[in-house]
Amino acid sequence: MKLFYAPQTRAARAIWLLEEAGVDYELELVDIRAEVRADSDDFLTASPMGKVPALVDGDTAMAESAAICLYIADRYSAGRLAPAIDDPARGRFLYWLMYTPAVVEPAMSEHFNKIEPNPVRNGWGDFPSMIATWEAGLGDNDWILGAEFSVADIMLGSSAVFLRAFEMLPDSPVLSAYADRCLARPAYQKALELGS
Repeated sequence: MKLFYAPQTRAARAIWLLEEAGVDYELELVDIRAEVRADSDDFLTASPMGKVPALVDGDTAMAESAAICLYIADRYSAGRLAPAIDDPARGRFLYWLMYTPAVVEPAMSEHFNKIEPNPVRNGWGDFPSMIATWEAGLGDNDWILGAEFSVADIMLGSSAVFLRAFEMLPDSPVLSAYADRCLARPAYQKALELGS
């Protein structure tokens, strides 16, 4: 299994997951910031847009961090890092797994770029409702599904850490404590070390 990555990108999520899953993999650096690039055929097959992360696992080639997280969790740690397909918790898991790319990132971009939100037009609502929904989803739990850590926490946790690092996380004891719990995981620390 090969993961194409670049430092300080969403690829850290995929590395974190691979470490949590305990699977063997190799990393291949893609210099996404180079003015002129000569990307490998394997990379471009996995990521037609030339974005990281991208993964090649045998005949499977794919990109996008949420898709990679779901694939690895289902294939290599079903029932441990993702509820099984017939588990009633699967729906809640999928909602929160996709919350980062579908809600957090668009609301964050809108907020950062000072674009006037239009919650009626935009499916992600706005930045304050994104934060409030996320806080309510966590509630008093350590992890988004309750007591058990899942790949949804990789997606959400990396977002909480990112928002805090760029001073975009509002005063939220719930999300700040969540970011701390995520950062304390040895697999996340290893991912940050490898992906830098």
